[in-house]
Amino acid sequence: MLDMKFLRENPDLVKENIKKKFQDEKLPLVDEVIALDAANRAAITEASELRASRNALSKQIGMLMGQAKKDPSKLEEAEKIKATVKQNADRLAELEKLEEEYEQKIHKIMLLIPNIIDPSVPIGPDDSCNVEVERFGEPKVPEFDIPYHTQIMESFDGVDMDAAGRVSGAGFYYLLGDIARLHEAVLAYARDFMIDKGFTFCIPPFMIHGNVVEGVMSQNDMDAMMYKIEGEDLYLIGTSEHSMVGRFIGEILPESSLPQTLTSYSPCFRKEKGSHGIEERGVYRIHQFEKQEMIVVCKPEDSMKWYEQMWKWSVELFRSMDIPVRQLECCSGDLADLKVKSCDIEAWSPRQQKYFEVCSCSNLGDAQARRLRIRVKGADGRMYLPHTLNNTVVAPPRMLIAFLENNLQADGSVLIPEVLRPYMGGKDKLVPKH
Repeated sequence: MLDMKFLRENPDLVKENIKKKFQDEKLPLVDEVIALDAANRAAITEASELRASRNALSKQIGMLMGQAKKDPSKLEEAEKIKATVKQNADRLAELEKLEEEYEQKIHKIMLLIPNIIDPSVPIGPDDSCNVEVERFGEPKVPEFDIPYHTQIMESFDGVDMDAAGRVSGAGFYYLLGDIARLHEAVLAYARDFMIDKGFTFCIPPFMIHGNVVEGVMSQNDMDAMMYKIEGEDLYLIGTSEHSMVGRFIGEILPESSLPQTLTSYSPCFRKEKGSHGIEERGVYRIHQFEKQEMIVVCKPEDSMKWYEQMWKWSVELFRSMDIPVRQLECCSGDLADLKVKSCDIEAWSPRQQKYFEVCSCSNLGDAQARRLRIRVKGADGRMYLPHTLNNTVVAPPRMLIAFLENNLQADGSVLIPEVLRPYMGGKDKLVPKH
């Protein structure tokens, strides 16, 4: 969310940013919110004048009432002033109601206006315009055929989609045996990987209030992603970033406490409306999954440094598991409204012979901090808004698709990279049961 003062002083810049995000339907909102802001400020000014007048008139009435003992005509004058005070009080009540209405309307519109994107963001309407920046590891295609990922899992008796469908419907799964163990091993490894990078491990709430949801994501994303608990002001989290950043809602953080660096485990729940072909079925696009996440709350001047470091850690993690990846810079039209800059880390799929998304790293500037009223008190006493960033460490079971395909052998076994062996009871490979 933008600062109202910034928008008021830079309307053309805000409109140009909206155009860069290919959201021209939002252009009228800029002039609308400026007009509402002007009306609100006029109401505030008038209300302040009436309050000042009330004090002065009250003193005048007191003086006239004192004089009325000697001069009865003063009583009539005092009554006239009392009538004026009453009229002013009625008008003040109207203005206070108007202020509340204006502020609600302004807030609602400001939630819809996208954040200012970084100048380095490539311009394009959708993800087809995202730009490959760099590849890490050599993508290979083996001479043998690679089965679909659920078929690989089934060879280990590691997945039951049919039973999950009967119990919960489409978009759910049972993981079993070695595949379930591998799933947990990856999460445990990712946890320790981030702890070794100096992050504090966190298990956050898995449900959050509506005001926290509003603070961390756009309305469109909220409607498309979040499950609401019926009859409660609670939502199931779509990612632990939401509750980790929400931890600081309404807080004033001492500058000496920055950066706040947290890594969290959580289940994640998403509506994920619709599937888009066979490659997004199985355990690729699902309503429930588990994830290790990282967030940073830092000084504004440090956020781009953290952004670069965070996505590089994702690359390091995947390469340690022998999975080739690439970094993909997200274009303007593919950025959620709160994001300043974002990139995806995509893993190589030897079966599809292409890359697919496994991580997303984002710098949100001060948008979340402004929405959540998170402030920092500097050493000089100055208050300012911090920047927030988030990045996926690892999100199985989707990443298991890349893991199984890249570590699959011709005999159907799956090699276990050295970094995962301590979490797999020392096993160096998984052997299929059939």
